[in-house]
Amino acid sequence: MANRENKLTGVQKAAILFITLGPDAAAGIIKKLPESEIQKITYEIANITSVRSEQKEEILNEFIHMNRAKDFIIEGGIEYARVLLGKALGPQRAKEIMDKVTEATQQFRPFSIARKADAHQLLNIISNEHPQTIALVLCYLQADKAGQILSALPEDIQTEVAYRIATMSNTSPAVVKEIEKVLDSKLSNVVKSDMTVLGGVQTLVDILNQVDRTTERNITEGLERENAELAERIKESMFVFEDIVTLDDVSIQRVLREVDTKELALALKGCSEEVANAIFRNQSKRAAATLKEDMEFLGPVRLVDVEKSQQKIVAIIRRLDEVGEIVISRGGEDAIIV
Repeated sequence: MANRENKLTGVQKAAILFITLGPDAAAGIIKKLPESEIQKITYEIANITSVRSEQKEEILNEFIHMNRAKDFIIEGGIEYARVLLGKALGPQRAKEIMDKVTEATQQFRPFSIARKADAHQLLNIISNEHPQTIALVLCYLQADKAGQILSALPEDIQTEVAYRIATMSNTSPAVVKEIEKVLDSKLSNVVKSDMTVLGGVQTLVDILNQVDRTTERNITEGLERENAELAERIKESMFVFEDIVTLDDVSIQRVLREVDTKELALALKGCSEEVANAIFRNQSKRAAATLKEDMEFLGPVRLVDVEKSQQKIVAIIRRLDEVGEIVISRGGEDAIIV
């Protein structure tokens, strides 16, 4: 098997991994796999006569990195995983690992063909379905594609679908499979499903970040009438303190005119260097120096106090955005013309 590392299939790599782990550890893992996969892997194991030590090490490292990537994705999302892996392994290796993780995930993710389909095609297929059905399908789509579909729905349906996405949690495999059957007749594909956690506030926020401003405003206002507490949670999640780096310099300068220096010093404690630099470069040298001194003077502070200050500043940013004094860019259609 020399010089075949790059040509190995996933099943062959799994077989080598189980050989490397030994019978006890391998048995605990393999018994959890589908019967069809067990047959494929055991066939490969039976046909492998020898494995070189460097090949074992390479496949074991790949397994470790892929599992680490999955943990990072669960902890903070795909971009979070990409950044952390990039720091640990370098950008090229991180991309390779993330591509493999994404491919493995999508292979078993319901509605995989819908994720490949054109947004307009999907809109034509699901636009007349019940809002709960539309919400479920959108939860499985890429945020930008789901945003396009949500924007194209009638306004009264937009709010209803958005509400159902935000309040959705665990979904029965039977329900998912039944909806897949509807799409199967039109997209000619059925995807194996399992119990999964989907929907929720963050899913809706990701989608709303991709829609146009009119659609976003219509949905948030509709949700306020439906469930004020839920609407507030969504609005709070749509722009976080770290997103200050996405604002243009003029907008940051406008925000800084509304923020108390002491409040700003507390908010910047423990933030990323990128966020701090975005603030410092939009101040005069004297103001930036004063702010840095205030931050040092504060000493150790409680995380809860830092977060409260950050939330106050985010509230100012949201208010300025709502009255049109600054612009928070959301999605490709929210372009700025100067």
